[in-house]
Amino acid sequence: MANLKELSKNQERLTGGHRLCAGCGAGIVARQTMIAAGSIPVVVTSATGCLEVSTTIFPYTSWKTSFFHSAFENSAATCSGIETAYRSLKDQGKVKEDIRFIAFGGDGGTYDIGLQSLSGAMERGHRMLYICYNNEAYMNTGIQRSGATPKGAHTTTAPAGKAHPGKEQNKKDLTEIMIAHNIPYVAQSYVGNWNDFVTKVQKALSIDGPTFINILTPCRLGWSYKPEDTMSLARLAVETCVWPAFEVENGIYKINIIPKKKKPIEEFLKPQGRFKHLFKSENAYVLESIQKDVDLRWERLQRSASGACNI
Repeated sequence: MANLKELSKNQERLTGGHRLCAGCGAGIVARQTMIAAGSIPVVVTSATGCLEVSTTIFPYTSWKTSFFHSAFENSAATCSGIETAYRSLKDQGKVKEDIRFIAFGGDGGTYDIGLQSLSGAMERGHRMLYICYNNEAYMNTGIQRSGATPKGAHTTTAPAGKAHPGKEQNKKDLTEIMIAHNIPYVAQSYVGNWNDFVTKVQKALSIDGPTFINILTPCRLGWSYKPEDTMSLARLAVETCVWPAFEVENGIYKINIIPKKKKPIEEFLKPQGRFKHLFKSENAYVLESIQKDVDLRWERLQRSASGACNI
């Protein structure tokens, strides 16, 4: 497990003064990732998105490390290309440092338009960590629905109204798609538990191969909640089993956090404005459908973990 006392000694490689919203989970993800890396030299790539546009406003940058901005769809491809060049230079004796490579992408640039380049990078086996800061919509461009947007959520392209109760499809299970690539390490984490996330980042960076972390990252603008509730809201996602915290290392599932008492999904959904329409009587069937899906997924995950759970 990560040690807070030791982490406090690490250099801050994401500085303050960036333009991310108050209460934004993406800044927390990036900062904790850089702290987790410690003194290891790292190269960061980032797809166009909230994290990139808010931390690299020309001529300023919040990054105290090598940083490459790529197009919306190819953070993984950019990172894999840099990693390949590094291995070539190291084989030639032109580079001596032991460098790690980290790619960031939002859910839009990961679940959807970046899925092809991500899949290719994972399949080729590059030593890189891809982190999806998953805020469940295209937040940077106007809160449009993405493949990560959950059923029932209101977005600008799947609005809730008389015709439709928000998005009508289930979200894509990208974590399982990454597991199906048979890469050494895949994990889900969430903003609101620094130890769980930092421990997973450190483990991923220690592995000689492709790794992937999908971290639930609340967006106070797109989810419509008070900025100070970011951490508690993410914790509710885990306590309701909407977003389980687990990892898969060399094909072995392990649930990291099991709620003492599984809470109903309403406790996670009610504080968010994007779900307020679901609490009208005519949309009760949507809530029932979401709860049923959450229950089935949680039961399936428990079967996959087959007793390898931390209680």
